[in-house]
Amino acid sequence: MNRSVILLGLLAAVGIGALSSFFIVDEREKALVMRFGRVVNVQETPGLAFKVPFVDEVVKYDDRILSLEVGPLEVTPLDDRRLVVDAFARYRITDVRRFREAVGGGSIAAAESRLDNIMRDQTREVLGTVSSNDILSSDRASLMLRIRNGAIAQARALGLEVIDVRLKRTDLPAANLNATFARMRAEREREAADEIARGEEAAQRVRAQADRTEVELVSDAEREAEVIRGEADAERNRIFAEAYGADPEFFEFYRSLNAYAKSLQGGNSSLVLSPDSEFFTYLKSSEGRGAAAPVAGQ
Repeated sequence: MNRSVILLGLLAAVGIGALSSFFIVDEREKALVMRFGRVVNVQETPGLAFKVPFVDEVVKYDDRILSLEVGPLEVTPLDDRRLVVDAFARYRITDVRRFREAVGGGSIAAAESRLDNIMRDQTREVLGTVSSNDILSSDRASLMLRIRNGAIAQARALGLEVIDVRLKRTDLPAANLNATFARMRAEREREAADEIARGEEAAQRVRAQADRTEVELVSDAEREAEVIRGEADAERNRIFAEAYGADPEFFEFYRSLNAYAKSLQGGNSSLVLSPDSEFFTYLKSSEGRGAAAPVAGQ
C-alpha cells in the first residue's frame, strides 16, 4: 500500500515536471529563458519550447510594432522662432537579449522612457538646424526621416528598432501665440485700411467723373435750350415782323390792346397819365388815330 502511494506520488511529480518543462511561444511574442537571472535561451520561433522545470523562468516580450507618444516639447529653429512639437514613433523589440540587458528587470515602460529621451534629443537636434518655415512646410517629411535615422543607432543599444517617426502638431508656444495673433491682426487691419483707402480714392474718381459728366450734360442741354429758345424768339420776331409789315395799324392796335389789358386791371393800382398821351389814342376813337371815339351803345 505504501509502495503504491509512493509510486503514484513519483508518477505525479514526474508528470508535473514534464508539463512544467514545456512552454508555448505565441506568434506575437518572443521569449527569454532565464536561469538564476541569466539568459540561457532565446526563443523567437512560435511553438512549443523546452526549459528546465522549477529552475528556469520564461519572460515574454511583445513582438508586434508598438507606438510611443512623445509629449509636447519646445524646439528653437535657426530663426529663433520657438515652436511646440508633438511627435510619435513606431518601434519594435528586435533583440530581446540586449533589451533585457538594457532595461534589466524593467518593463516596456522603462524602455519607452529611455526611447522618449532619445526621440526628444533627436527632434531638438534636427529641428534646430532648419528654419521654422522648413518645419511648417511640406519638406517636413525629410526632417522626420532624419530624426528616425538619428534615433535608430541609439535605439539599437536598447535592442529596439525605430521604424517610423511622425511630427503630429507644430504650434507656437502659448506665450508667443497671442503676440503672433496680434501681429497678424495688425497686418490684416493695415491691409484692410489700404483697401479702404484705395476704394475711397476710386470712389472719389468716380464721383468726380460723374460730377464732370453732369456739368457737361447740363451745359450741353442749356446751350441747346438757349439755341432753341433763340431760334424760337427769332421765329416769333419774324412772324411779328411779317404781321407788322402786312398791316402796321392793326399790329399797333393789337399791341395797344395788350398794354390796356395789362395796365387797366382791377385793384388798388393807380395810373397817372396826361390826357393827351398816346396811350389813350384807341380809347378816344374806334376808327383809329385822329378819329373821335363814339359813345358805347350808340
